[in-house]
Amino acid sequence: MFQCTVMQIRSGISLLLLFSCHFLTGQNEIVPLWTEEVPHFRDTGEDEERESEQILWISNVQQPDLAVYLPAKRNATGIGVVICPGGGYQGLAYDWEGSDIAKWFNAKGIAAFVLKYRLPVSNSVLVKHETPLLDAQQAMRLVQAHADRWNVDESKIGIMGFSAGGHLASTAGTHFVMAEDADIVRPDFMILIYPVISMNHNFTHMGSREALLGQDPSPEMIALYSNENQITTATPPTLLIHSMDDQAVPVKNSLVFYEGLIEKDVQAEMHLYPEGGHGYSLALDDEHLSTWPDRMNEWLKQLKFENEE
Repeated sequence: MFQCTVMQIRSGISLLLLFSCHFLTGQNEIVPLWTEEVPHFRDTGEDEERESEQILWISNVQQPDLAVYLPAKRNATGIGVVICPGGGYQGLAYDWEGSDIAKWFNAKGIAAFVLKYRLPVSNSVLVKHETPLLDAQQAMRLVQAHADRWNVDESKIGIMGFSAGGHLASTAGTHFVMAEDADIVRPDFMILIYPVISMNHNFTHMGSREALLGQDPSPEMIALYSNENQITTATPPTLLIHSMDDQAVPVKNSLVFYEGLIEKDVQAEMHLYPEGGHGYSLALDDEHLSTWPDRMNEWLKQLKFENEE
């Protein structure tokens, strides 16, 4: 399905290793995802846009990148997480659901990598439904390629997403190719926070669906990106967090994904909160809801990775 070649992928990673290592060793450094030809991109003269009133909102991403947040080496657990901020596939709540979360992970000894991925609503994006996933997959490859440098265990690299970023993360965890020549990495775990999972019009987030698939997608495209239909026994262990009163992304998204995971005997845990709505980040102003990161930390501590079984 994807037109990005293995040669493009490997050449991009090789260039990073050869020429960019001087700025990959520090905390909070920015690593470009692609250093040569950017797949599915055409130069339209657009500029990335940033607004920062209550949160940092990034839209019209042209050059995707990965922000590196590392704990002290002595505290490092070996776990790494690629974080996909939400924003309806129309923008990125970059600090609210990205860098603030990365800092929380660092306090627990976990390396975190905030993904600034391209959005399908930009005119510079050629194959709109494929491009966010290409960026997420490349982010996983980069973390694997620099695992030693960033004190990450290659078998403990997962992906996390909020809202539409949760759809992207769940797509990365269900749309991978298990083949030696594919060079597509499988996340070792998924953490999905109030995620968009399905493209089913009855309970999807229509803004995310229209941004990714257009206003009149085919039944085949709807089925392909309804990730509850893509679960297999190879789907990685998954944690789901959602609020029952979420009016933007109905809790049914998490429910159907959890049911699918259980049916395929995939490690899964879900925590549902009676109140919280949507888009609450760390929920610091809610005494009960603010405990969700603690549940996540507990889940990661008990998670059985493949190299430990």
